[in-house]
Amino acid sequence: MPRVWEVPVPDSTRVRDARVAAEEAAALAGLGESRTAAAALVATELATNLLKYAEDGRLLVEVVPPPSAPCGHGDPAPVVQMTAVDHGPGIPDVAAARRDGFSTSGSLGAGLGTCRRAADEFHLHSVVGRGTVALARVGATAPRPGAVRADDAALPYTGAVRAGGVTVPYAGAEYSGDAWSWAGAGEQVTLMLADGLGHGREAARASSAAVETLHRSARLTPTELLRRLDTALRGTRGAAVAVAQLDLRAGRLRFCGIGNVGARLREGDTWRHLLSRPGIVGVHRPTTLPETEVAWAADRLLVLHSDGLPSRWAPPGAAALPTAADPAVTAALTVRDTGSSASPVRDDTTVAVLTPAPPDRP
Repeated sequence: MPRVWEVPVPDSTRVRDARVAAEEAAALAGLGESRTAAAALVATELATNLLKYAEDGRLLVEVVPPPSAPCGHGDPAPVVQMTAVDHGPGIPDVAAARRDGFSTSGSLGAGLGTCRRAADEFHLHSVVGRGTVALARVGATAPRPGAVRADDAALPYTGAVRAGGVTVPYAGAEYSGDAWSWAGAGEQVTLMLADGLGHGREAARASSAAVETLHRSARLTPTELLRRLDTALRGTRGAAVAVAQLDLRAGRLRFCGIGNVGARLREGDTWRHLLSRPGIVGVHRPTTLPETEVAWAADRLLVLHSDGLPSRWAPPGAAALPTAADPAVTAALTVRDTGSSASPVRDDTTVAVLTPAPPDRP
């Protein structure tokens, strides 16, 4: 089930909690001793930085699929993802903050540099006055080079794609009723977000069943997958589910969804709603399930989200959600900028993002 460790860091006692969360997540991901130690070190440094510099800071620790996964090679090993999110004050010089020796508090300034060295991936996004997202991933081994690619360079879109997401459990619960995952089959990539009805363990059981079904059925079209999910989720509470499938050879994205899940596609500077049908997968499936099909290109960015985001949420401009950013960073920015301690979420919240890989990532 989608276990999430949410660790607010208002005082120094929570730094230990962050380390323990990373160790528990590493055990769940099957990491060995050295990689577990690396995850624990990164979590400790991220929590310490939140304590020193952040406003309304928290650390999210999850076991997630890696952001790059070759098609047709089975399910990749999960990784431990640690995301430090805060609402300010922001870092004026992000490049300098990555280097050892940089400090504004009189410390040795090794924190973020340590994270960069110990993690398989480390990403930092900060805007003065708005806050910072620092995200690190640690897996069992160093990440395998290469993301999902199409074969023919003459086709409409042949770049790599990456997927990522973040989940915030309702009221700091141990389990989230939301889950996201992605799977590859041949030249198709399928991204799915499932929101189990309600929250807690039973909601998590429904969304977990959806993820398991996705990985057994990645070759199905979105409509076919939703029909199979409807059967798989019977006997659970059911879930709202959004499915987006990218055909890398054709450069086409197909979408189909059931229930209160949101999907927005950015095409250059504009956003398009991808609409879901009313219903609950596993309880009440609509008779007809029309798919939306659109072109995919290097300037596209897809955001799937559960109803934990405010109903009036509107995507920000391109500067706030840069296409070249790591997809999980984009997801974390979306969650952060739609909530605060003054307006807590009323349900589990998950955002999953599919984006072209930046040119410097093979």
